[in-house]
Amino acid sequence: MPERKGLLAHLGSDLPAGLVVFLVALPLCLGIALASGAPLFSGIISGVIGGIVIGSLSGSQTAVSGPAAGLTVIVLNAITELGAFELFLTATVIAGVLQVVLGILKAGVIGYYFPTSVIKGMLAGIGITLIIKQIPYAIGMSKDERIRDFVPFINDLDSLFSLKNLFSDFSFGSIIITLVSLGILLLWEKPYFKSKKVFNLIPGPLVVVLISIGINKIFKFFIPNLYIAEIKKVNLPRIEHLDHFLDQFMFPDLGGFINPDVWIVAITIAVIASLETLLSLEAGDKIDTYKRVSPPNKELWAQGIGNICNGLIGGIPVTAVIVRTSANITSGSRTKASAIFHGILLLLSVLIIPRFLNLIPLASLAAILLLIGYKLARVSLWRTQYKLGLDQFLPFAVTIVGIIVFDLLKGIGFGMVVGFFFILMRNYKNSYFYKEETDDTDTIHIVLAEEVSFLNKGALINALENIPKGKNVIIDGSNSRVIDYDVLEVIENYRTSAHEKGITVGTINIETVDTGSLH
Repeated sequence: MPERKGLLAHLGSDLPAGLVVFLVALPLCLGIALASGAPLFSGIISGVIGGIVIGSLSGSQTAVSGPAAGLTVIVLNAITELGAFELFLTATVIAGVLQVVLGILKAGVIGYYFPTSVIKGMLAGIGITLIIKQIPYAIGMSKDERIRDFVPFINDLDSLFSLKNLFSDFSFGSIIITLVSLGILLLWEKPYFKSKKVFNLIPGPLVVVLISIGINKIFKFFIPNLYIAEIKKVNLPRIEHLDHFLDQFMFPDLGGFINPDVWIVAITIAVIASLETLLSLEAGDKIDTYKRVSPPNKELWAQGIGNICNGLIGGIPVTAVIVRTSANITSGSRTKASAIFHGILLLLSVLIIPRFLNLIPLASLAAILLLIGYKLARVSLWRTQYKLGLDQFLPFAVTIVGIIVFDLLKGIGFGMVVGFFFILMRNYKNSYFYKEETDDTDTIHIVLAEEVSFLNKGALINALENIPKGKNVIIDGSNSRVIDYDVLEVIENYRTSAHEKGITVGTINIETVDTGSLH
């Protein structure tokens, strides 16, 4: 682990990493604001707050925050149902306050009590709805009213079925740019490209944006009937002077604080944003080169402050985001200075190059989001969940269907109910989870109970984390008829990381599992 000497100690590594994260984040900030039905400027605001404010307050050295794909459905629905963006900003402020309270109450362990199957189902459901919502932009719907007709909310089946009429109003130019953009993004995922350092330094989304602008310029001069006009491109305000810049900010409606619908939206944002943050934090720690552990409670507090700031000046909610975090880590970041630097670059971009940003076709942003949606709901994920058995697959599938047909919280609720049903079927006879037996050879025996479910995950994590350095640990599953996948994952992760504390880990009758990232 690098010696800690402050934020300025590793600028040689952090500044280049921050530049890469900025290049990844810029198109995503615009694209996620587009998918959320929010002003594009609000996406930039939230990226700036995520980088500078949350980056400064966070206890994580690697996590990067910004607008997240996992919140697009909530934001789109909430803005429409509340009827005014200012009311939505009020909900964002309240959500931030709730996150601060969660951090103070040390509620960072809540992520341990959501089964992996439901979490994966939530992300897959969001991915599917994200794909559906980007189709109109990807084919170049010509008018905003028409786009709204064909962008279904998660519980609007009439709009969903109306997608069959999409191709009565489309743009060949947008379709070409979408297909070229998807091709570039898929090539960037190939092992050959990933193995070349130059392609790792230049993010695929940035290449997509630059090439889409070039293609549209070719259309303008050589094939005018394919040219994508301003209505189908990014439309950020051009900042001519400071007063003009300040005019772009929006402020919450104070009357919303007594509106029960605003509070429902706020609670939803606080829960989902906190959960996605905790998941991203955990995933980021797993790939951190220096194996540092980020404090979850401090992260919830920092995220809350960030979302309060977003709500007060016109940004959309943010979370810690694994896409930005992984780009940060793989680019050689050493401290959180890289996250702060990326936020500064986002701020400078909207001040200095709005004319360039307004050249970006919306179709290229739609392509980026289509691929993100597919990654969240990829076919291999369905196969993996099915192979794990019905107790993993059914909560996963029910969560997805519930999200698409009803709404996000109901989908998660349905998945949790199904997950609890399987637990009750297995665990109703259990009166204990584990017991420890310590002998004179510095060996600790942890004997698992007959049935071990994901509800026991938090307790097991705490028990393992509190084992003193230098001990020998034996985790015995001989008495267990069923050990949940979530618990097997915890044991496998501990087996991988315990050597850093000088702890040796042995297991008896415990299956080895693949602990790949959730994202």
